[in-house]
Amino acid sequence: MSARATREETVDVVWSGSWVAERLGVALEGDGELRELLGLALRRNPKRAHLLVSNVLGKHVPQRPSVVHGAGFELGERVRALLGAEEARRAVVLGYAETATGLGHAVADGLRDAPYLHSTRRPVAGVRQAGGFEESHSHATSHLLLPEDRDLLASGGTGSDASVLVLVDDEFSTGNTVLNTIRALHALHPRERYVIVALVDMRSAGDRDRLSAFAAEIGARVDLVTRSTGTVVLPDGVLERGQALVAAQEAEQARQAEIADKAERAEQAQRADLAARAGRGQPPAAAAAGADPDPDPASVTRVDLDWPAAVPDGGRHGFTPAHRAALEAALPGMADRITARLGDHNGPRPRRVLVLGFEELMYAPLRLGTALEAALGADAEVRYSTTTRSPVLAVDDPGYAIRTRLVFPAHDDPADGPGDRYAYNVAGAGFDVVVAVVDSTADTPELHAPDGLLARLAEHAGHVLLAVVPSYTPTPVTPAPVPHRQEPAVLPEPLRGPAFSSYAPEDVGWLLQDLSDTELEAPTEEREEAIQSGGAHYAESLPVEYQPSAAYQALFTAALETSAARIARAVGTVTETVLAERGPRPVLVSLARAGTPVGVLMRRWAQHRHGLDLPHYAISIVRGRGIDATALRWLAAHHDPADVVFVDGWTGKGAITRELAAAIIEFEASGGPAGFDPEISVLADPGGCVRTYGTREDFLIPSACLNSTVSGLISRTVLRADLVGPDDFHGGKFYRELADSDVSGLFLDTIAARFDEVAGQVDAAAKELLAADRAPTWEGWAAVERISEEYGIHDVNLVKPGVGETTRVLLRRVPWKILAQRGAGADLEHIRLLAEQRGVPVEEVDDLPYSCVGLIHPRFTRGATGADGKAVQGA
Repeated sequence: MSARATREETVDVVWSGSWVAERLGVALEGDGELRELLGLALRRNPKRAHLLVSNVLGKHVPQRPSVVHGAGFELGERVRALLGAEEARRAVVLGYAETATGLGHAVADGLRDAPYLHSTRRPVAGVRQAGGFEESHSHATSHLLLPEDRDLLASGGTGSDASVLVLVDDEFSTGNTVLNTIRALHALHPRERYVIVALVDMRSAGDRDRLSAFAAEIGARVDLVTRSTGTVVLPDGVLERGQALVAAQEAEQARQAEIADKAERAEQAQRADLAARAGRGQPPAAAAAGADPDPDPASVTRVDLDWPAAVPDGGRHGFTPAHRAALEAALPGMADRITARLGDHNGPRPRRVLVLGFEELMYAPLRLGTALEAALGADAEVRYSTTTRSPVLAVDDPGYAIRTRLVFPAHDDPADGPGDRYAYNVAGAGFDVVVAVVDSTADTPELHAPDGLLARLAEHAGHVLLAVVPSYTPTPVTPAPVPHRQEPAVLPEPLRGPAFSSYAPEDVGWLLQDLSDTELEAPTEEREEAIQSGGAHYAESLPVEYQPSAAYQALFTAALETSAARIARAVGTVTETVLAERGPRPVLVSLARAGTPVGVLMRRWAQHRHGLDLPHYAISIVRGRGIDATALRWLAAHHDPADVVFVDGWTGKGAITRELAAAIIEFEASGGPAGFDPEISVLADPGGCVRTYGTREDFLIPSACLNSTVSGLISRTVLRADLVGPDDFHGGKFYRELADSDVSGLFLDTIAARFDEVAGQVDAAAKELLAADRAPTWEGWAAVERISEEYGIHDVNLVKPGVGETTRVLLRRVPWKILAQRGAGADLEHIRLLAEQRGVPVEEVDDLPYSCVGLIHPRFTRGATGADGKAVQGA
């Protein structure tokens, strides 16, 4: 497919960005085909008024499959010409989930002999993670790399030296994702050359310079292959006018939906009245007038593809040239099977057919589409697009890129919890048949539910075919025998107070190494800039410990007295639940440091009410880096792993819940002792992320108000390669110099003094919980995704929900703003005081599932703060 043919297909009389451009003054400047490739749309988003929508990607806009595949194939041919045939055979292509999985695969096709892998957001049981990275601008940020062949990323599976890595994304906006990827993979498998491929390059000059500097820093050559280059011009005031425009459109759409709903109810009432008259002897004609039933919805027919055995459904675990050859040979037969079923409905032969893929499953439906396009020829118009998890405003105007939107629940049991999914420009497009292609993992009851994807498609097409591609289950390549990992002769021992921490020695054993004499603190603004630029991980340094003012300390004391009974009830409830389900003598293992005061209190409750002397330890877990494996080995050497109960203070969106589950799987897969249960028990679960909790209310837990001075004077944990070896515990510091401000003992004693007072309430609450359905709902994660999009952050890691997490934002990070539930009272007094001290605005909102949410500045540099280093300007 030539570039000319591709361009001809995408030309339209009305540019699909004109609606936004005319109303907001947004302009695309670049080479001649930029406006043919891209349209514009809007999201509820006060940080970015526009959304670039590709016309040749096959994600949001239905397009001819040959055009979509050809766009990637031609880029791959250009990479092959750049590298030369010999180097191209040694290349590995890596695509990004979810948007570029099909594009990356098509680029690999253009290289001809290159294996392909795409990142994924779907963990797969039994498959070890070979790497990962963060996509800061996405609302689903964490990417996993799960190749079946562990050598694929090192040498393309050939066993030779590290090959060229070709990274493929649909667009470059800042280049941050590429930098994060190369940084993570270069540390594992250094190589001399990288090639970056995209349909469009929309980076600023500064972003381009940053990539060049990074390449020089790592000593590698970085080439760039793109189809089109340009910039987005944004006039003054575009953000405010964009917000107002989106709000007006949503209000009008809600009004129209209400009118339509009333009309439908009136019509139903009229039909019921006519039917009643007919039953009382009225003439049948009277009953029939206006009473015709709705036409039958489209039938849904399952088609057996006869997918070739041993060919993966895509590149999640790797896709080799041999897989490609087998698929190419099978495509005509699978297209014939679909064609034979196109007439399985009443009516004329279909003229417009949509092949609809599913989120990351883009390549298999795309190639089915190209084969179907070839098989039907001029007899039908075949188009291709896929569903997506990204919410976009729909406006039915020819100058707007997203004309219609179908909403349906996720149907593949996603790791980040349930939520809405979307199909754009399908409703009202006049498709006679929709061929919905999913993998077998996603062929679930939710897919077939009355509000599921198939039912929504049936409302807008004459016929729906369901084609299910078998989800590929990797068979790991057997590695060469390696010597069994020898444990060190002596594992480190836990640290205890008073030598390490202000807690009594029996309260907790810290599975940490003492780094108290190491300088690890950095100014908050400096840390934030390094973290967000990808230059450092948050666990490699420590924030300067917050020193509370007299007013704040008094507020803490008052809050502790006010909430002591409520916290005591939650402590008792979660402890009784643990004893009932994990007893009789569980080993409490707190996630340092927020979980540690809770673990101490749970231990004290068990001792006070039942005379039990439960072991209690604190262990380090780091988001993006996993749990302390040496500490887990120590626990397995001293206790039965099945007795270990992990404890934390509260849940926010559930990131640590998922991190722990993945870390335990990784630990066992790497040969660590098995039997640890990754479920976390928490004091408060406002995010709906766990089964075992004391309450699901989002209320003030005073231990969240402070840092080390309420947690035994221990810092947050540190993981840095030059300080922590493979057989060391993660690190931590004991701030002995803060002893005069320490309220750790006061906190524990004040709560424990209420144990007898709440005992009856605890017995009733625990009994009720043990009989209840406590399955996680993941409501918090869904709310965070929504907030991330609505406020233009595009990174769920920068949205911190709940009182505890919001406090952390104000104490440790560079906050942008605080969202507070309208009418929230005493639980937020310390939040308001901290916000005032740092010059951070507090915005009261309705319909917030938490008492408050803290937003970290989404594009922080030190220039983004005021002269005093406090107030964030220009946000």
